[in-house]
Amino acid sequence: MIAVKKLVKRFGLKTVLRGVDFEVQPGEFVALLGPNGAGKTTFLRILASLSRPSLGEVKVAGFRLPNEAAAVRARLGVVSHLPLLYGDLTAEENLRFYARMYNITKMEPRITEVLEMVGLENRRHDLVRTFSRGMQQRLAIGRAVLHDPDVMLFDEPYTGLDQDASSMLDDVLKTVAAKGRTVVMTSHDLARAEELATRFDILSRGMITASASPTDLRRGNLLTFYKEALAG
Repeated sequence: MIAVKKLVKRFGLKTVLRGVDFEVQPGEFVALLGPNGAGKTTFLRILASLSRPSLGEVKVAGFRLPNEAAAVRARLGVVSHLPLLYGDLTAEENLRFYARMYNITKMEPRITEVLEMVGLENRRHDLVRTFSRGMQQRLAIGRAVLHDPDVMLFDEPYTGLDQDASSMLDDVLKTVAAKGRTVVMTSHDLARAEELATRFDILSRGMITASASPTDLRRGNLLTFYKEALAG
């Protein structure tokens, strides 16, 4: 579903990604872990077709980036640090805008279903600029799952969420995984990553330095694996 070979990303003289190889099979849930500055957000932006690689090959859902970016975007759901919402539109209007973009049939029932899923049904007619950061993140999650994409990318999705919203996101991620969708999520929350993911990859100094599945680890031992991968 995702195939990356020898990916390099440079910003001027600074090399952020140094020959990354990365493959994700359909239905896998990969937690991409690493310290700040490791290149996680840059990597996800490239997978999301929001940034171009300097070198290397990137394919998502069988389509090559950046040449087939439009086809990739139709199959992606992305939650990043930016909510990608319109503040002067209501929650409902934002989802309607994206539903039209994705040519969703039976639009209105789907919008209601998504608003209920993210706990914003009672705020559907309120302008997004009146929402708290956590509420905007809830709606951004709704935007990302609206078209039931094959691949979902989550860049630190728990940032700014309160406990109730974090629990809601847990449920959303479990539902997405149960449907066999392919998920890549960056996170500093190792406990949540361990609960959700079927694979853990460590990105450090611009390269993936280690990879493990839950069966490779004793429960609660992800932290030890993480520290050893960074020290190696």
